[in-house]
Amino acid sequence: MNFERLFGFLEILNANNSKEWMDEHRGQYEAVKADYVIWLEDLDLQLSKIDENYYSSTGKKAINRINNNLLYHPNKPTYKDHFGAGLDKRPKTGDFYIHLGIEECFVAAGFYKPKSELLKSIREAIDYNGDEFKKIINSKSFQNNFDGLMGDEDQLKTSPKGFTQDHKHIDLLRLKSFAAMKPFNRKEILADDFKEKVIEAYKVLLPFRRYLNKAVTV
Repeated sequence: MNFERLFGFLEILNANNSKEWMDEHRGQYEAVKADYVIWLEDLDLQLSKIDENYYSSTGKKAINRINNNLLYHPNKPTYKDHFGAGLDKRPKTGDFYIHLGIEECFVAAGFYKPKSELLKSIREAIDYNGDEFKKIINSKSFQNNFDGLMGDEDQLKTSPKGFTQDHKHIDLLRLKSFAAMKPFNRKEILADDFKEKVIEAYKVLLPFRRYLNKAVTV
């Protein structure tokens, strides 16, 4: 995978962010996208060997649209400044997300600012067995790869409805997001072992994702 070409395309697109420019350079976009789809499909195959419950998908299904949704976000530019892709994307669960962009690059998983019904399910799971979740996020492997949870600074000031202020896991119950992110710099992405690092992050995230996905599906 030629990630230098991918970043180069995103930088040029960002400087010429219009449908007219994209129409003139559609072939360049399709070539970069096709290259990335092949890379994603090989990664998908390797991840499927790690988890017997892995939900496989083609690269074309994994990769997100590069168009911004202008209907709901009319002030955003026409095109995104990144390529996003979700693997192990079982319906109604959190996927394993890869984000390669001009400003930031990372892999992530979990639920970032989920809808109220999902958040309620996660809080109920923590109420029932928060010790297991704390064991996961406090493990050495998790701590070495992920700097806490995303959005932990954005939390309720009081206890959520249905839970007491002195709950054993009130620190978790106050959270509005349950997601973890591992950043990568461009040098790491251009290195030969980038895919291996992504696979390692996937392995570390498996217990975290299994706990949350069980919470929202059981």
